[in-house]
Amino acid sequence: MEVISALADGVLVALQPVNLGLAILGVIVGLFVGAMPGLGSVNGVAILLPFTFVIQSFTGGATSPMIFLAAIYYGAMYGGAISSITLGIPGASTAVATTFDGRPMALSGKAHIALVTAALASFVGGTVSNIIFTAFAPALASVALDFGDPEIFALMLLAFATFVGLGGDDIPKTIFSICIGLVLATVGFDIVSGEPRLIFFDITGFSHGIRFLVLAIGVYGIGEMIWTINTSRYSSSMTQVDVSAKNIWLAIKEFKTAWRGTSIGSALGFFVGILPAAGATPGSLMSYGVTKLISKNPKEFGKGAIDGIAAPEAANNSASTGAMLPMMTLGIPGSPTTAVLLAGMVIWGLQPGPLLFTNQPDFVWPLIGSFYISNVVAVLINLAFIPVFLWMLRMPFTILAPMIFVLSLVGTFAAYLDMFDVWLMVIVGVAAFFLRILDYPLAPAVLAIVLGPIAEPKLRQSLLFSDGDFSIFFTRPIAGPITILAIILILLPLFKVIKNKMKAAS
Repeated sequence: MEVISALADGVLVALQPVNLGLAILGVIVGLFVGAMPGLGSVNGVAILLPFTFVIQSFTGGATSPMIFLAAIYYGAMYGGAISSITLGIPGASTAVATTFDGRPMALSGKAHIALVTAALASFVGGTVSNIIFTAFAPALASVALDFGDPEIFALMLLAFATFVGLGGDDIPKTIFSICIGLVLATVGFDIVSGEPRLIFFDITGFSHGIRFLVLAIGVYGIGEMIWTINTSRYSSSMTQVDVSAKNIWLAIKEFKTAWRGTSIGSALGFFVGILPAAGATPGSLMSYGVTKLISKNPKEFGKGAIDGIAAPEAANNSASTGAMLPMMTLGIPGSPTTAVLLAGMVIWGLQPGPLLFTNQPDFVWPLIGSFYISNVVAVLINLAFIPVFLWMLRMPFTILAPMIFVLSLVGTFAAYLDMFDVWLMVIVGVAAFFLRILDYPLAPAVLAIVLGPIAEPKLRQSLLFSDGDFSIFFTRPIAGPITILAIILILLPLFKVIKNKMKAAS
């Protein structure tokens, strides 16, 4: 009862006109930041952090500035799906998995269903994570602390296994795609020895590694654009979209069929989000893989499956709240964006950690209350602006293609201010187009590029701790079961091949 009373008081503070206005403004800014390729929540929060000092000078406290930044964070999680679905360009790394089914659904004339599903799944994921956060914050923080390097590597291995184990039609190509992604993820300087690795032709631009957004925008922006031009070169290409209040309402009613992906994304996304160094991107990719794994129709994924949109969107919103938990209760940021938020809290004189809930309840509960409010505001704004989002799809592709190309170039340059990354993004896009012609799946490569930089240091640190003994991944109480499950999923395709051969023989 004390928690409910404190939350109610916090919601009332968050509903004050100034705080509510800041939440609405933050969500709108976040939607734009999330939808703009190359920006994402990290850049949006970091760029607008100085503006919060202006807010603080008027409001006289840290609560209002933090509500504004948290609303940007929420809005960006919603906004990433917009460009993923309408243009095929992930607005941020957290929305890459949404592109897998969102873009095919949009091209088949069901963009309104994809956008409604993304908005409602995001709302459900955010609501579920907010409730879990409110009820179990201290207990879940201690669970996150139990995850050391072996446990996090086992979790990353499980993420790879969901893609290998569920397999495409061609398992060798899936494995090859993952290997390509892992190789690209190792470019740069060795994390232990500091020696350069795979710096091709001694080009200094490779020294910082191949950045994920460069690859994501190249693969799903440039690559998708060239593919569409190639497939529609003998006819004009324009997505047929019928926008009406009736269609939007029917899309809302159809959302109930996405309950499986929404449930998995909400639960798994929050759990991955609370783990330090994980965050929303691995959470969304893992949720997509697990949902496909247990689906009755896994072959529909990648062609416009509604669960393939709901799972990653519920996951990235759930993970964004989950990542706030270790930041507030332990002082450990769960994602790059929460690291920026942590810096803001320290600047405002707050000390994140176990005593924050006890010493600063006047800050904590209004902030948690604003999570609920920002979530409601974000879904309402998203649904209201769906006709505007669909307007982009009704443009002929002869207009849309140059727009995608320019957005890809501007987004990549804005993210890193480096022309080398812009050229690399274009090269990656062309390479992705040829891989697609050869029928190589691109999703496993993207997964490897995301999880490789997380998994490699955890593997090496675990082996350093155990003097090179791999049994550390099997003997620890949490890492052991996860590793065994991952191995079973990896071997699952082999069992299927043996079973099919036995059937053919009989």
